[in-house]
Amino acid sequence: MLPFNTIGEAATFLGRNLTAAETFWFNYSARKSDYYLYCHNILFLFLIFTFVPLPFVFVEMMRSLGFRKYKIQPKVTTSLSEMFRCYKDVMRMFLLLVGPLQLASYPSIKMVGIRTGLPLPSKWEILAQLTVYFMVEDYTNYWIHRFLHGKWGYDKIHRVHHEYSAPIGFAAPYAHWLEVLILGIPTFLGPAIVPGHMITFWLWIALRQIEAIETHSGYDFPWTPTKYIPFYGGADYHDYHHYVGQQSQSNFASVFTYCDYIYGTDKGYRYHKKVLRKLKEESRIDGASNGGSYYAPTQDLKSE
Repeated sequence: MLPFNTIGEAATFLGRNLTAAETFWFNYSARKSDYYLYCHNILFLFLIFTFVPLPFVFVEMMRSLGFRKYKIQPKVTTSLSEMFRCYKDVMRMFLLLVGPLQLASYPSIKMVGIRTGLPLPSKWEILAQLTVYFMVEDYTNYWIHRFLHGKWGYDKIHRVHHEYSAPIGFAAPYAHWLEVLILGIPTFLGPAIVPGHMITFWLWIALRQIEAIETHSGYDFPWTPTKYIPFYGGADYHDYHHYVGQQSQSNFASVFTYCDYIYGTDKGYRYHKKVLRKLKEESRIDGASNGGSYYAPTQDLKSE
């Protein structure tokens, strides 16, 4: 809740007129508690989990429209009923764990200093903080993910997420309840280290989940804007991790590729891509047309 009764009072406090964005924020948030504003995340997550995967559902169902050539594992087809079952499981976890966890975690948000007042952060401040959040989450998630691929971590926890060897958008948050809790730590760590405005926090939660859905989509579209982000992994990169499954010692990072490169856990993936390039070249020489991405029989490598 803002400590001003009028826009004039807010302008006096800032020593300038409010921007259009700040005026909108004042009109929306002035009489709403900080807790109420924080709880918007529950609505955002519900909307993202429900609607962002739908375009991928459409292209999976409408095979006649030519999208099949962009499917990373084209021999695998997921039925509408299977996708809906996954969505129901995700919503059950959302209602029983994610939503209540969001409601209960508000004191930690206040403790680290995430603010709701004026002035609003500049676009460069938002961009810088989001970059930090993604980098911190990616590095921390990398090591947790590696732990979850140990025998105990995989058998007891992580195997649930790997039920989808050919991932789909709805499966991005599909996981064991304990994994959902554990991976909340990397998500919160960046805002705890570099606290910002509630709007930045909203954007962070939304963008991270949208990114995860795109990464699990099962499709590698050439026009995806994330392809222009340096060191970004993307759908093809993470799809290989699911394809290999339990034995995977490759592609642990959640967003970027630098951790896997530095620590040598992308060798299996790089070898796999090398094999694919060779097979496609042989296909072109033989006059065959395989079209699109596909997976050749290959083995994930721990070392090379």
